[in-house]
Amino acid sequence: MVVQVIKAKENKISMPQLLEDLKKHSKIDYSGAIFTFEGIVRGKEENMDLEKLILTTPDREKTTKDIEKIVENAKIKYNVFEISVIHYIGEFYTGDSLFLVAVLGNHRGESLKALTEVIEKVKFDVEFKKEEISKQGTKTILAGG
Repeated sequence: MVVQVIKAKENKISMPQLLEDLKKHSKIDYSGAIFTFEGIVRGKEENMDLEKLILTTPDREKTTKDIEKIVENAKIKYNVFEISVIHYIGEFYTGDSLFLVAVLGNHRGESLKALTEVIEKVKFDVEFKKEEISKQGTKTILAGG
């Protein structure tokens, strides 16, 4: 399992790297699905043109542990072989990657459900603070936004 919360200027991990690692998993011969998700910075929303986004968490170690718990629960609940998560923090611009998730499983149904659950639980249950800075002002969004 790979779960990391990484500062944007530190070690970049790409989706192809996550996939390469999953394909080396001991259960690859029993696997029939890999699902991935890449959350990126949206540059435009209604009444807003984003200049930059700043994503922080008050305790990086606790955030990592919280995500690990979400991953472990999803692996058990959906009986998938592996789930990898990379979540970046720091300063970002339109199109930058913020959040990567990859799931390796026996079947597509369970794998897709595991992916969806990890995405939603990390978004709503993990303590992140997002500041969207635009020409129209700054909008702050806490976990769940």
